[in-house]
Amino acid sequence: MRSGIRFVAGIDEAGRGPLAGPVVAAAVILDPGKIPEGLDDSKRLTAKRRAELFDIITGTALACSISSIAAPAIDASNILKAALEAMRRATHGLAIVPGHALIDGRDVAPGLPCPATAMIKGDQRSVSIAAASILAKVTRDRMMAQTGQYYPLYGLGS
Repeated sequence: MRSGIRFVAGIDEAGRGPLAGPVVAAAVILDPGKIPEGLDDSKRLTAKRRAELFDIITGTALACSISSIAAPAIDASNILKAALEAMRRATHGLAIVPGHALIDGRDVAPGLPCPATAMIKGDQRSVSIAAASILAKVTRDRMMAQTGQYYPLYGLGS
């Protein structure tokens, strides 16, 4: 933003490690005048705090978008390709085209509508990526909890 880019999107995913379920990615453009307090890597927050921040982020951000790739599509390619595709879709789903994207991790998703920078531990270094981390994690957890209602023996919602 200091270099004159007006809209910076943070992008992150959840679900690359688990053995079941989708990979979910989120893209968020925060309002610089309304940065929520307590943004951090979703893994460093309690479930309750993530849920609170989810509502705050979606209520104050300039734009948010969430995308998921289901397990069969992950199995048809690989988890990295699926995660990058979910990131691409989430970014294209934003109501505002970002001037730049900051992505958690080592890889930049191909086909983004803007230049991007990958950042190792980006969810701990960028509030925009942290916000995306929270949206992706809460969404995936909610999806798995709902699936767990239909398949209780697997413990998917825990």
